[in-house]
This record gives sequence, C-alpha cells and structure tokens, in this order.
Amino acid sequence: QVQLVESGGGLVQAGDSLRLSCAASGRALSGLTVGWFRQAPGKEREFVAAISWSGSATIYADSVKGRFTISRDNAKNTVSLQMNSLKPEDTAVYFCAASVTSPRYYTRYYDYWGQGTQVTVSS
Repeated sequence: QVQLVESGGGLVQAGDSLRLSCAASGRALSGLTVGWFRQAPGKEREFVAAISWSGSATIYADSVKGRFTISRDNAKNTVSLQMNSLKPEDTAVYFCAASVTSPRYYTRYYDYWGQGTQVTVSS
C-alpha cells in the first residue's frame, strides 16, 4: 500500500509560480507511475501530468503543457509539480496519485490517491 500526501498549495496571483510536492510513505514509489490531477468546484477530476518510474516518460494535459513540469526524486520518494505562469483557470484542488501502469490520462488507472492540496490563482 502507498500513502500519499500533497503539499505546497496556496493562494497566488496570475503569472506566479508554485511547486507542489507529493510525498509517499508506507510503500516506496519504486516502479510506480505518479500523476497529478485536479478538480475545480462543479467539475470532473481532470488529468494534469504524469511521470514514469525512471522519469523518461512524461505526459501533460494540453492546458498545462509548456507551463507545468513534473519531476521525481526517487531517493527522497517524492514527486513534484512545478507550476509556472499560473492562470485563474488553474484554480483547483490538486491530487497526486500512483499507478502500476505506464503514464495514463485517466483516473481509473490510478490505485492510490492523496487528500489533495488547494491551489487558488487570483486575477
């Protein structure tokens, strides 16, 4: 089993940056894909980015491509999401999740989920 805890959310202005972190305990993230998802009020949970165990494979939602970067530090058992040029439409609760598959766009492939961290971007 994997327990995931997100941190780094907060209130920022449009154009600012935030770095989210996902820390794992209970089980190492060895061999697991880790993804980030977000959910805004009244909307479906949507894919943001994912990274393979080796870090060689990354995928991004079109809405964040070129602005967000996912990375991982396997020695520290953490995954990060660097978010630059934030927009008000990025406002959401951000979740990290782990999957036994290669990086995927859909929530159904992810088995372990954190509780989320709030990101609010004001205009």
